[in-house]
Amino acid sequence: MNKELIINANPTGVEIALMEDNKLVELHTEKAGNGFSVGDLFLGKVKKLMPGLNAAFIDVGFEKDAFLHYTDLSPYVKSLLKFTQLAMNDKSENGFDFSKFQIEPEIVKTGKITEVLNGKPNILVQILKEPISAKGPRLSCEISLPGRFVVITPFNDIVAVSKKIHSSDERKRLNSIVSAIKPHNVGVIVRTAAEGKKTEELHSDLNQLIERWTDIQKKLKTAEPPCKILSEQTKTTSILRDLLTPDFNRIIVNDKNIYNEAHEYVQQISPNKQNIVSLYQGGSLPIFDQYNITRQIKASFGKTVNMPSGAYLIIERTEACHVIDVNSGYKNVSNSQEENAVATNIEAAEEIARQLRLRDLGGIIVVDFIDMKNPENKKKVQDHMELCLKNDRARHSVLPLSKFGLMQITRQRMRPEITINTEEVCPSCNGTGKVTSSLLLVDEIENRLEYLVQHKHRALQIMVHPIVYSHLTKGIFNSIRQKWQRKYKVKLFIKPNNNYYFTEFHFFDEQEDEIKL
Repeated sequence: MNKELIINANPTGVEIALMEDNKLVELHTEKAGNGFSVGDLFLGKVKKLMPGLNAAFIDVGFEKDAFLHYTDLSPYVKSLLKFTQLAMNDKSENGFDFSKFQIEPEIVKTGKITEVLNGKPNILVQILKEPISAKGPRLSCEISLPGRFVVITPFNDIVAVSKKIHSSDERKRLNSIVSAIKPHNVGVIVRTAAEGKKTEELHSDLNQLIERWTDIQKKLKTAEPPCKILSEQTKTTSILRDLLTPDFNRIIVNDKNIYNEAHEYVQQISPNKQNIVSLYQGGSLPIFDQYNITRQIKASFGKTVNMPSGAYLIIERTEACHVIDVNSGYKNVSNSQEENAVATNIEAAEEIARQLRLRDLGGIIVVDFIDMKNPENKKKVQDHMELCLKNDRARHSVLPLSKFGLMQITRQRMRPEITINTEEVCPSCNGTGKVTSSLLLVDEIENRLEYLVQHKHRALQIMVHPIVYSHLTKGIFNSIRQKWQRKYKVKLFIKPNNNYYFTEFHFFDEQEDEIKL
């Protein structure tokens, strides 16, 4: 698969488009000045305990208090609270040795938030979900710091290997290496990207994360809640960290600073691929227009999404879920209704998987596929949907089709859903659905003509929509144009322009310069 990252920097922020085989599959936006991103660490202050919800509201500096549920506290939250207080009260120059930190007992899964956060202490928290709509951020106390090959989780000594690494020998090798090099009191999760990597590469990645944890410990010494302790990497570098694979072959950026940042990061994590980063210098065309991204955005974000076969999807959002309706197209692969339904549903599954990633749809998604009678065909569509969602990094689950042809999908959402308005207000009617009467339009043109004649113009050209052009020039000897020439004693030319909307017209002088009225 051919993967490309196109990065468009503008005054309002950064837009990042992930392309797979020239098709837009993910669109990320990073607004300028956005202070709350998934993965950021904050020193927060417990503001309110809610025993009924078994949750707490934490002040992290956002206009709305952030939400922390008991299930997101982490089994090691008592150790985290103790660590936070020790780090804030530490007077030593180099800080205390974390490898000698005494871990506290784990909390029970069925406990109460009031038992853990009684006294409303300061607490180190991590952004689990960005602020969405009127809601504040959602928090977690399960602190994790991701790297290229490993993720560290302080306050435990667990070593886990990604389940996507299928070779048992490779899993044992990685487990053995990481267990030997990791420090005490730090758990490590080995990522899929670590498969086949040498001890030196894993050790280097692990050391960088340990240094970040040490920096967090130092920053807590002078911190006053609420404040940010550690920022997650920029969207660009975090996407590169998670997505950079051997089949990633091009990164194009239109901003010099981001180009330098991306080039440096790629050189650091994968020196043999540093040449894939290039600076866009395409002249007059914006970068998203040059690589056909703007067109794909316009075609992909409306209520109706068309597919090559002529079939189309209707995507509706409700308060509780998203509903996707699959409608058959005008191209039939055979005379069999069942075969046509299967072919359309297979095509729809591919587009739906793309839409879930592109719009970052989350929660419950209900898909109404075209009815199929054969159970084997239903299983075929389900299997294809699961295959198409294989590259989706968000956690998801696909249920079999019901007897009514409905498929339920659940998908994790980590950021606000992307909604882009692909419709534009009609310049002719300004959204009213009605345009000026053709008779009144002719009167308006004549009024402007009369005004210009009064100001000594004797040769004029009028540019109009082709339909209006036909109306004004109809007739050999008695057209409206000829009547105006005789009436105002002016040389008059009328020309059609396909790019004009229906009621648009412009006047030009003898030098073909537009006359502004």
